[in-house]
This record gives sequence, C-alpha cells and structure tokens, in this order.
Amino acid sequence: MAVALRPPKPTVLRTLRSWVLAGVGGAGSPCCRCPLGAKRYLLTDNIVKLKAFQQKKVAVAYSLPGTKGALEVLIEMKNQDVKFNKDTYVLAFAICYKLNSPESFKVCTTLREEALIKGEVLPRRASYFAVALALNQKQVEKAASIFSQIMIPESIICANLNLMIHIQSNMLKNLIDILKNATDESVSKFVKKLKFSEEVLAKVRGKVKDVPALLATFDELYGKLHINGQVTTHTLDALLCFTPKHLNSQMVLINKRRVSRRRTSQPLSQSLWTE
Repeated sequence: MAVALRPPKPTVLRTLRSWVLAGVGGAGSPCCRCPLGAKRYLLTDNIVKLKAFQQKKVAVAYSLPGTKGALEVLIEMKNQDVKFNKDTYVLAFAICYKLNSPESFKVCTTLREEALIKGEVLPRRASYFAVALALNQKQVEKAASIFSQIMIPESIICANLNLMIHIQSNMLKNLIDILKNATDESVSKFVKKLKFSEEVLAKVRGKVKDVPALLATFDELYGKLHINGQVTTHTLDALLCFTPKHLNSQMVLINKRRVSRRRTSQPLSQSLWTE
C-alpha cells in the first residue's frame, strides 16, 4: 500500500531538530559540547573528524523530510558506533518512515535488530514508525511481528496499525470482529474505548465492499463508532507525527535555558533592554 509522503507538522520538525541539536547523547551532554568526548562515542581520536561528524549530525534535522542525506547520516552514525538514546531512535525511525524506501526499511530493520541484541528498550513511538514503514513497504509479516511486541495495543495508533495489518493480511472477518469488540456496549464505561482514523476505516470498507454480509455489518458498526465518538479525522500519518505535550514542554525548558545562558553572558542593563 503506497502512502503519499507529507512533511510532518512544524511542531514535529522543531522537536526532531531539538533532539539532534541537543546532541545524540542527550541534551547538555559533555561529549556533545567539547572534543574531549570523542573517545566516548566515536572510534577515532581525530578531533577534526569529530567536528565534521557533529556538523553532519546537525544536518539530519534540516534534512527532514524526504532527502537521502538524512539516511546517509544515519548510516554514518551507525558505522561510527555512535550511541543512540531513546530520542535518537525515534528520530532515526521517523526519518526512515518518511523516506519510505527499501533502503530506509533495511536501515530501520538493522537498527532495531541491533538494539534488541544489545538489550536496549526501544521507545514505543519508534516501534510505531517501524510498523508503519513495514506496512508501507508491503512487509506485513514484519509489521505484525514488531506490532506484537508493543506493550500498549489499546492506544489510538496501535488500534489503527492493527486494522492496517489485518487489511493487508486480507483477514476480513477479523477486521469486523475488531470493530465489534470496539463497539461492545457491555464493556464498562471506565474502560478506554478504541478510536479509529476515518482514513483507515475507509480502507476497511474498501476491503469488505465485495462481501455483502460483511459490508452491511461494517456500515452498522461504522455508524456506532461515530455515535460513540470513536472516529477521528486525523490520518494515520498525522497520528504518527503528532508531538506529545511533554515534548513540547521540554522544548519550552530548553528555550528558557538558552535565554538564561544569554542573560548571564551580557550586562544586566543590556539583558533588560533586549527583553
């Protein structure tokens, strides 16, 4: 299933850029501020090479979305044995998802497998991008395998990825069963109800349209979902690229720290005049 690539929202780009600009090792990491950190993350002591690499690392942020340069930087980071943190994995998988090519799928798969071998726990958001990329590349078995390892399958993104996996697997009856369970009125009102993207539901309808019995059941369930407020107009791509509030809060803190550092480096009168 080919999905048209659209640039992520400005807030997503700002967040992804902040992760890279703050450094792979984490915001404020000493190894990202001075050349002495070279031995910790790179396999070389050449300071010139480290500076050049840092510049390329920053270039990742400005390569989003859709340029091959971002992928090349990721490959170099991997070859240089750069230590990835959780935010870097999300950024890396997001780049691979946006590029949506066999090469980016291979890079994403390799990064994920090596992380698991090392015993690292990948962020859920990174796994979302990995599943979506696998689906876009028609690798439904791989998508299902990654999806099975996500710990919170009831999230809105998981609910829609689950439908997409069943769509590509031609599991029509299971698709209807998922929607039936989601609209089950006997479930306690305190249990969080699944929400589905209008875009994904349209794909479900397109899949069952040639089976009259399933189509009739789907139309009935579709009506219930709307009545229950379980349908969102956001596309799956928009849900994947949505920036969580806690990340926006981190951006505010980073900006405040930058302002604070500027204040301390200039006379008080000049600082007040600037404000």
